[in-house]
Amino acid sequence: MELDVNGTRHEVTVEPRRALADVLREDLGLTGTHLGCEHGVCGTCTVLLDGEPVRSCLVLAVQATGHEVRTVEGLADDDPLPGVFAEHHALQCGFCTPGFLMLLRGALDEDPTVVDDDDRLDALLASNLCRCTGYEGIRNAARAAGTRPD
Repeated sequence: MELDVNGTRHEVTVEPRRALADVLREDLGLTGTHLGCEHGVCGTCTVLLDGEPVRSCLVLAVQATGHEVRTVEGLADDDPLPGVFAEHHALQCGFCTPGFLMLLRGALDEDPTVVDDDDRLDALLASNLCRCTGYEGIRNAARAAGTRPD
């Protein structure tokens, strides 16, 4: 099968039951996509599929055929999110960070005003789990990223 990941087409042979997260990590060496719960609850494996945040542990790799996959490695050098996360101390251990970055990139691309409303932002961020930061740094980074041009 062919996978379009971060703008590069890859030919891979996979069993139909393999998760996209496993193929990204094991076959393509894109280890920035982390695996936490492997049940779709924690959000650490979030990637963009045609611009929409999805849990790559729940998506079969074969389902991604013909679609554009974007991982944390695919964030452009000029994307403000990684730098804003560092500036606002939005990470500690960093395990959940790739999932939050991809969740926010997808949300900001769809609707940059999502960070202007505390209730909407909190609902968005609640979909991913962080056990280190208490979320305040992540909220601040999200708000700051929403005010910067891409």
